[in-house]
Amino acid sequence: MNPTTVKHITECFLKPKHVVDEAKQPYYLSPWDLAMLSSHYIQKGLLFAKPPQTENQLGFKIMDFLEDLKQSLSLTLVHFYPLAGRLATSKSENPPSFVVFVDCNNSPGARFTYATVDLTASDVLSPTYVPLVVQSFFDHDRALNHDGHTKSLLTIQVTELIYGIFIGCSVNHSIVDGSSFWHFFNMWSEIFQGKGDDVSISRPPVLNRWFPDGHGPVLSLPFTHHDQFLSPFEAPLLKERMFHFSSESIARLKAKANAEFNTNKISSFQSLSALVWRCITRARNLPHDQVTCCRLATNNRSRLNPTLSPDYFGNSIQALRAGVATAGEVLEQNLGWAAWQLHQAVVSHGDEKARDFLNFWLKSPFIYQIGKLFDPHTVIMGSSPRFNKYGNEFGLGKALALRGGYAHKFSGKASAYPGHEGGGSIDLEICLSPDEMTAIESDKEFMDVVSPSPC
Repeated sequence: MNPTTVKHITECFLKPKHVVDEAKQPYYLSPWDLAMLSSHYIQKGLLFAKPPQTENQLGFKIMDFLEDLKQSLSLTLVHFYPLAGRLATSKSENPPSFVVFVDCNNSPGARFTYATVDLTASDVLSPTYVPLVVQSFFDHDRALNHDGHTKSLLTIQVTELIYGIFIGCSVNHSIVDGSSFWHFFNMWSEIFQGKGDDVSISRPPVLNRWFPDGHGPVLSLPFTHHDQFLSPFEAPLLKERMFHFSSESIARLKAKANAEFNTNKISSFQSLSALVWRCITRARNLPHDQVTCCRLATNNRSRLNPTLSPDYFGNSIQALRAGVATAGEVLEQNLGWAAWQLHQAVVSHGDEKARDFLNFWLKSPFIYQIGKLFDPHTVIMGSSPRFNKYGNEFGLGKALALRGGYAHKFSGKASAYPGHEGGGSIDLEICLSPDEMTAIESDKEFMDVVSPSPC
């Protein structure tokens, strides 16, 4: 067997430790959720060092660790019970109706798998480009969210490496966005750390789906069969690399962007996003008049009036078309100009624009198609360095690194993670075609801001 082949050892399905009455009812989905049915699952995971064996102690036992993970996961699912369900569709011809929802009763539960691979943590972290084997550390490879009718809505895959443990989590993106994904992960870690059968958590999820006034909870899609809105996406040949930006480097970049536009309002992330937009546009060698776009994944929870709870469970995001300009404009203007375009789009995106999107969708429901949403001239900044990702320890100490799976990978996609050392540092997972990656690696503007990785 190839030593880089992941070998699956065991699997089981887990249900909530206790069943709450609400879990017996259909769990309906919002427009933000339903629009994701043809997108991929969210796949993110943490790589830990395996605790060392010692002569005076029994040391780390993988089977005991797996049982502790399963026990705590079952307790966590009491709060996040939709993740133990399956999608279901209710259809009728007269009147015409096509309703997709979560059935929390008729499901074997969330999936939990254990696998092994003959690699060290260094084999995963040392290469310049993220090894393809990392994609095998996750379930639901290439699965669309609609596949949640027959596949688990949540899978935890624990992959044991030589001296390492990778905990990969894949969750249906029609059920959660990034905020809810990491909220679940944080609460699972909290329950694990607490041990015992206590199911109380510091941040209970707000499970009631939010709908605009006069709509929901039952929303019918204008289809008669799922083939009418599903389109599998196969990523082209890509190189994926982690770029580290220290807090000092980020601070200098922010100061530069603000100084160039004579303002103090541009944020650190807007400055970094503008840098990525400029440098990927340059790497692509686009015609001067080619229109380019920079999209930012934007959380609507705090933008609605009244606001949604930060612990609202579900999707509440939009891929904001923040920067739109020709390649010539992006490159001939300075960093501050590009960052200001993004800043203006972000600050102007409030309750009215969030509701405009929802009202448009309610009048004419649609499903995002990955291949059409992101064209070869687009850059998208996904995920967020604000999420608490390194706070999930599971008794193993702080993770060595974060990695993602196959999902939503295309040329021009950048996912932002907090840097391992914290303090405002950021790691960017950037996917580009081989030629574009080579070009950005020799781009002085970009590489002057990149910092040596502390790992």
